[in-house]
Amino acid sequence: MNPLRAYDIHIAGLDNKRYEYDFTSDYAFFAALEQELIQKGNIQTHLLLDKSETMIRLDFHITGTVEQTCDRSLDEYDEPIDTRQTMLLKFGDHNEELSDEIELIERNTPTINVARYIFEFIGLSLPMKRLHPRFRDEEEDYADDDTQNGRVIYRSDPESANDDDNQPDTTDPRWAALRRLNNN
Repeated sequence: MNPLRAYDIHIAGLDNKRYEYDFTSDYAFFAALEQELIQKGNIQTHLLLDKSETMIRLDFHITGTVEQTCDRSLDEYDEPIDTRQTMLLKFGDHNEELSDEIELIERNTPTINVARYIFEFIGLSLPMKRLHPRFRDEEEDYADDDTQNGRVIYRSDPESANDDDNQPDTTDPRWAALRRLNNN
């Protein structure tokens, strides 16, 4: 049996009102999606489905942890997930993704599967730089240092400034000829 079938919601017979669903995602969920981003995790999803004549509004609240590999040390760690996302499914003549938050679905669609939305929202909530929690304190320390937060500091040593004053002013003769033409 396909573990993603548990994420099917039969919308054909639903009245126009609000419904609540709870899903638990574990290893079988991530393995069934055939992807490389997340291998293991324990995720709880609370879904509010609000059906009307013209659309379905899906409000997701996703919490839990997923196992990630640290980019620096290659150690595995649990990344906490806590995100709220909204998806709008508008009824239309054909299926089409209008934007990241809005999709058209055919009016006679009997079921929708929310597994793809849950996985996409989990992926969006993960940080770009995967750091083990023991390294995150170090990153914050670097951010406080003026040399690491994007500012470039120029310094001139008084000794090197004096050295420049002692050297004779040497001008390229071609520039000198151009200056004479300009002075005329």
